[in-house]
This record gives sequence, C-alpha cells and structure tokens, in this order.
Amino acid sequence: MARHAAPGTSSALRSARSAGLTLSMAGAALAMAAGGAEAGELSVPAAVSGVVDPIANLKVNPLAKTGVDPLDNGIATKVADFPAVGTGMVTGALTQGPSVRELPTAAVSSLLGPVLPQ
Repeated sequence: MARHAAPGTSSALRSARSAGLTLSMAGAALAMAAGGAEAGELSVPAAVSGVVDPIANLKVNPLAKTGVDPLDNGIATKVADFPAVGTGMVTGALTQGPSVRELPTAAVSSLLGPVLPQ
C-alpha cells in the first residue's frame, strides 16, 4: 500500500500526543531543576527558577561583538538643526550583546538615551 493511502493518525490524536510529550518534558525539567530534593521536599519556586534562570542568561544576539554581526551596521541622517536619527538607536541594544534578562534596560537606555538628561 502506498504511504499516502495508508490509514493515518487523526489530528486530535497527534495533538494529544504532542500535549502529553510537552507536559512530560516540563515535568522532567522541573524535577531536574529541583536537584536532589526528595519526594515531598520539592520547592516549586526553586524548580521554576532553575528552569527560568538559564533562559534569562541566554544571549539575544550570539553574533554580538564579533566582526560578522549583521546588526552592527547602521545609517543615520541629520536634517537642519534637529538631532541625528539613525538605525543604530534601534539595533544598538542588540549589538551590545545583552542577555534576555538585561534586554529591557538596555533597550530603554538605547532608545531613550538621546532624549534623557545627562
């Protein structure tokens, strides 16, 4: 029998299998983050922070501070006496190589830096 004619699994069954695998992976990640905790000693905040901390420390732009960073180029223009406006204001926060945790403050300082008082 040809593959396209073979009886397939329904989309509901695939969705249920995917949801089950996702839940089991999340449970395994929380259990691993809990470390050597015995049964009954599982601290949910400690387990959640063990899962979230590695994600918060990921670099947003792994090519930042390298010679091949595509976001490290920009263009600017200045019209009359107005301050210069350029793409570096938007991509500047990403070219500095912040982690996910540092990104909000880096983005605010990059975007609002020219208008904030010194």
